Amino acid sequence: MASAAEQLASSLNLGVLAKATELKKRIWFTLGALIVYRIGTYIPVPGVDAGVMGELLAQHGGGILGMFDMFSGGALGRMTVFALNIMPYISASIIIQLMTAAVPSLEALKKEGEAGRKKLNQYTRYLTVVIAIFQAYGISVGLEGIRGSFGPAVPDPGVFFRLSCVITLVGGTMFLMWLGEQITARGVGNGISLIIFAGIVANLPSALVATFELGRTGALSTLFILAFLMMGLLVIALVVFVERAQRRIPIQYPKRQVGNRMMGEQNTHLPLKLNTAGVIPPIFASSLLLIPATLQGFNPDPAATGIVAEIAALLAHGQPLYMLLYAALIIFFAFFYTAVVFNPQETADNLKKYGGFVPGIRPGQHTADYLDRVLTRLTAVGALYLTLVCMLPEILISHYGVPFYFGGTSLLIIVSVTMDTVAQVQSHLFAHQYEGLIRKARLGGRGAPRMR
Repeated sequence: MASAAEQLASSLNLGVLAKATELKKRIWFTLGALIVYRIGTYIPVPGVDAGVMGELLAQHGGGILGMFDMFSGGALGRMTVFALNIMPYISASIIIQLMTAAVPSLEALKKEGEAGRKKLNQYTRYLTVVIAIFQAYGISVGLEGIRGSFGPAVPDPGVFFRLSCVITLVGGTMFLMWLGEQITARGVGNGISLIIFAGIVANLPSALVATFELGRTGALSTLFILAFLMMGLLVIALVVFVERAQRRIPIQYPKRQVGNRMMGEQNTHLPLKLNTAGVIPPIFASSLLLIPATLQGFNPDPAATGIVAEIAALLAHGQPLYMLLYAALIIFFAFFYTAVVFNPQETADNLKKYGGFVPGIRPGQHTADYLDRVLTRLTAVGALYLTLVCMLPEILISHYGVPFYFGGTSLLIIVSVTMDTVAQVQSHLFAHQYEGLIRKARLGGRGAPRMR
């Protein structure tokens, strides 16, 4: 089966794109919104010395701060109004999604269709505000205690600074959440994903320059850089292949009467993705493992010893314990998150309700057991794939000094968002061509001579 990009390339021509005015408007709106986002990443928070924050991030870039700065497109390092980026919304979405599997009332809302989805989205927005307030207040308090070589990060600390910092950061997150929703509704692609995508991609040129600089100074050989680029292309090809891979389970619907009509037997399929969990397992795993390093980085005496320092040393990039736990946590969260987003029992009940069945499998509990067995095998392969994609960059980062932006998580996000956006562009083009054919058919019918 041809990929979405291949199908788009085969069907795309300048004439069709020129006539697709609605698609052009959506593309221009998306580009404009992303430009607004990038401008906001350079507007500083009042009362903060950005130079001190940049110095801090340069010292502790290997911890959670480095990962958050990567997702924010450098906004955290510059301490701008978008420093929190869209991460509070992502955290709130994951929490609400997990709660729908544990809280019966939220699970009932999930089954109510569009009305239930709107209520869950509203709960997500409320939780986003709460998380953003806590994170913004923590950042404001932490900034007051930070001192760099140029002086304190906050020259005039106090209640007024904390209040203005919280309002600015929370307002920036709310604006990005609104901007993401506008892109989803009026643009092309998923707005939230595109904002994270734009933040990561914006730092890739500087990361490439830093890598080439290592080659120029002799820290990395030219042969290694060429091999690194070739390996990157192979990994991207692997990610594209696996992300589009799916197991199609055949589903049959028997003959049934709908009103006065008799519907014939229907054959369809239930697609199960090889990587159902997506990019969530690497994010969860890296966030947990980077906590000790981040805590140790804020220690006023870096040479001090203690439990946190020992744990941070054992969990440093490239250490055997870090690699082992990283792989184990990715596999664990892959199975855990897959179990949250896909319920075999619920799927089997819906099939039985509407008369569908898997050939050779009895409806009900036997179908649920079959789906669970197939999903477990797929998740095992998907977890191994995620582990491989994320472990290779970790080895390069720890042993060869490759920039942090070439991590497995960023690669997965870039490829996945690109594929989703291309698929949406393709669907808009197909819809435009279909509407054109319908319009021509109607005009032809009107212009045809009438029989008397």
